[in-house]
Amino acid sequence: MLTLVIALGISLSVFAQVQTGKFSNLGPQVFASMIQGSIFVEDQQGNPLVYTVVRGEPAHLLAFDVKSKKLVLDKALPESDGVWDMAQASDGYLYIPGAGGNLFRHLPGTQEVEDLGTALKGETYLWNLTAGKDGEVFGATYPGCRVFRYHPKDGFSDVAKGPLVAGENYVRSLAYHTKTGLLYAGIGSHAHLIELNPINGAKKELLPKKYQDREFVYSLEIVPGKNGADRLMALLTTGNTTLVYNLKTMQVEQEIQDIDMKAVAADKKGKAAFYTTKGSLMSFNAAKSAGLAKQLLTDVGTANAIKLIHDDVYVLTSGANLVKYNLKNKASEKTKLEIPAQPIPINALMYGPDGNIWMGGYLAGGHATYHPVNGQKTKLPGLDQTEGMAAQGNAIYFGIYPKGKFYEFNTKQSWDIKAGNPKKLGEIEGQSRSFAVLSIPERQQMIFGMIPEYGKLGGSLITLDVNTKELKAFDEPVKQQAISSLAYTGKEVLVGTTISGGLGIAPATKEAVLFSWDLDKNQKTHQIVPVAGATAITCLMKGPDGYIWGVADGTLFIYDAAQRVVLSTHKLYDFPPFKSHIWRSAFLTFHPSGMIYGTGNNHFFKLDPKTKEVTILDQGASLLTMDASGNIYFRKNTDLWKYTP
Repeated sequence: MLTLVIALGISLSVFAQVQTGKFSNLGPQVFASMIQGSIFVEDQQGNPLVYTVVRGEPAHLLAFDVKSKKLVLDKALPESDGVWDMAQASDGYLYIPGAGGNLFRHLPGTQEVEDLGTALKGETYLWNLTAGKDGEVFGATYPGCRVFRYHPKDGFSDVAKGPLVAGENYVRSLAYHTKTGLLYAGIGSHAHLIELNPINGAKKELLPKKYQDREFVYSLEIVPGKNGADRLMALLTTGNTTLVYNLKTMQVEQEIQDIDMKAVAADKKGKAAFYTTKGSLMSFNAAKSAGLAKQLLTDVGTANAIKLIHDDVYVLTSGANLVKYNLKNKASEKTKLEIPAQPIPINALMYGPDGNIWMGGYLAGGHATYHPVNGQKTKLPGLDQTEGMAAQGNAIYFGIYPKGKFYEFNTKQSWDIKAGNPKKLGEIEGQSRSFAVLSIPERQQMIFGMIPEYGKLGGSLITLDVNTKELKAFDEPVKQQAISSLAYTGKEVLVGTTISGGLGIAPATKEAVLFSWDLDKNQKTHQIVPVAGATAITCLMKGPDGYIWGVADGTLFIYDAAQRVVLSTHKLYDFPPFKSHIWRSAFLTFHPSGMIYGTGNNHFFKLDPKTKEVTILDQGASLLTMDASGNIYFRKNTDLWKYTP
């Protein structure tokens, strides 16, 4: 292993070989078969195929023969961990928008996938795609809120020559109207619906003001209508409201609740549109009230893709079921497709009360454990993405994204989601992610620090009584700042903040603060800026000297909680300039040897608590936990690593 011993404040630029402990790569731990972007197409011989992408590192493009249900394509998509959408151009090519910012192309029925490169410089994420005319496709991007065009002859271009809405980050959804040649774009994290002329870049806002307090126009579909009255269906979040917008009259005709807008298909005559809701396959005429919709089939699931082929409606569900329903004889069939599981990144890491290393996965969720003594690995599916977790007694408490949810798992009983173990304790409206989780056994309390929802600033402090299961939320203890770290002094909770809020909004403050919270009075008692100009305090722990040690933007500070003063600061490592957000970075743990081990800014390091000398032991590392024997664990993307000092 390469290591580096540095003096505080010196750049990490020159490596030197020094004797270190033992490193072991324990490999991928969390796997998922989560499928996202999906589409029904035909190959050059007219055979129907269904394509989907399974999340992973990397994601894989899969194709199944609709008739035989056999897997006919399995190709990795380099540098992409997932795909939210796909579109088939008029020339037959299938386009795949990689989550890493690259666009891929594939001719259905073949075995080749071509990487076309970065769609637009600086755009790190591609969302929806829609096909235009003459072989062109259009795509939606983050974080520049842009729309790109790709044509095999012309390459990539920025359609609007800049962001569709100034100050916004997401173009989340796109639809192309073949009759007019106009594009419709859904914006977040403050909702807008933009009509865009792809030829001259002209833009027009269509979303009525009464809906502009929503987060996203998350999905868009166009349904044909009679006499040119095509309907644009637009899903709004927060909530799950779909607007039906008449493209001829330019008016919102109705609101529909709880449609699964990942996929909507319609016949060419505009008589019927097909979608799923609450597990059922539905049909309705978009020109009439959604209350007249007909239930065609129950126990279907949530549609990832829908296609009408002659008299058959085909559905690929998010659970990888291929469903066929015949409109004439009402016959149906369902086949579970075999989705090859892929390794996904470790997103949360903890040593549990059961002696296991616990891990949560990104973005597909799911959990896994690794036993340090016998090496046993266990997969635990069912929960969404864990941002933070901590234990008290025999229980593990999870902070789950999305929607600020909390769960409790009794480690003395089996993992069984259906039986209520883990058990959902509740969720906090307006809050999204809890990276900071603190256990206080002597008070029989758990504390969660929150990052708010998309487009919002100011996170809540949440307390949980582990006996009564009562959750209490204290909104925005520091105005326009969220909570990124927690520690207990024995008398009060110390809380570190971040200037960042949810995705899609710029900070309104300049530096993170440390504040004290009285758990009896439930109020803030003191506030200080421990490191001038730091954007986030992402680690707090009780140090070997009895003081609180924290890390803010790569700088260690030592805080006397009794006197409420910062005793000293020490630069640990260079910290990159602030970009869009900072929710977590540094982790520290005190080792029985007397050394402190930590991760931060992709470094795994050792810190001498007396001299404050830092030894960089490895690169590419993040997260941190320690088992009962003093072995240190961290992650490198999908892999769990063990270090024995």
